[in-house]
Amino acid sequence: MEGSANERITFGKMGYGCKHYRRRCKIRAPCCNEIFDCRHCHNEAASMLRNPYDRHELVRQDVKQVICSVCDTEQPVAQVCTNCGVNMGEYFCDICKFYDDDIEKGQFHCDDCGICRIGGRENYFHCKRCGSCYSTSLRNNHLCIENSMHHHCPICYEVCFVITFNRSRNLKSVLYPDARTICSCSTYLTHSGTLLL
Repeated sequence: MEGSANERITFGKMGYGCKHYRRRCKIRAPCCNEIFDCRHCHNEAASMLRNPYDRHELVRQDVKQVICSVCDTEQPVAQVCTNCGVNMGEYFCDICKFYDDDIEKGQFHCDDCGICRIGGRENYFHCKRCGSCYSTSLRNNHLCIENSMHHHCPICYEVCFVITFNRSRNLKSVLYPDARTICSCSTYLTHSGTLLL
């Protein structure tokens, strides 16, 4: 690719990716050595494997290799492609091996949580006792329960902290103002007529 360094680095921004993220690279999953657009794409494919013993989830921090979507060069994890000089993600986290061109989400890495979050660092604080990030509107105004986000949802029994979406219903977990956590399974059940609140 020819052009100035600035033209190269911004080339293709928001033009590549999957339904989960806009990014200019794919990942090589170290667990199965397959190439996917992102860890969610990997996890969706792996959860559909015929043999249940083959099903698995990708650990984001274990990703070592990425493939530039612009020039197809496989390389170690880095923000800028070593071959064509394109920025593979406007937001990049070397800890989570996470790339995203859509920086309107306000991504930030929380060292205490150990993951990247969205919504802008200035809008959240990490409660060390609860073990998670909360909106600044809840600072000094939430019921502090030790490791509350690491408990199981009473409906689907998944750990609330790691729920990004419920694969069967595409639902997200929610946090109530008093720090009780529950998946939006309750919302799904209420709207479906299965649960009355």
